[in-house]
Amino acid sequence: MTTRNPKGETSVVTQKKTAHKLQKPKLYKVLLHNDDFTTMEFVVAVLQSIFHHTETDATAIMLHIHQHGVGVAGVFPFQIAEAKVAEVTHAAEKAEFPLLSTLEPDEDKEDDDDK
Repeated sequence: MTTRNPKGETSVVTQKKTAHKLQKPKLYKVLLHNDDFTTMEFVVAVLQSIFHHTETDATAIMLHIHQHGVGVAGVFPFQIAEAKVAEVTHAAEKAEFPLLSTLEPDEDKEDDDDK
């Protein structure tokens, strides 16, 4: 931007650009909940196809869900986590299983950022 002072001289006004530090997006855990009807094989298949876990990791996560009632399938930014929950719900409905998937804030990651 140019301005004129009272003497008719021209000067250039510059603005300093401030660097904005990008914040990491808040992360959310996608949880799978145990039930008495969904087969272990289906849960392993969901963990492999939707969350891209290896068969070994998917089996370990499935066993954790089976033994503890709930387990973390993955941790993602909100929109991705929300999409994963929808994918699990759609796959479960299509296969006629009541598999429940929910999401919650990943407070473990937020605590690490505060340190």
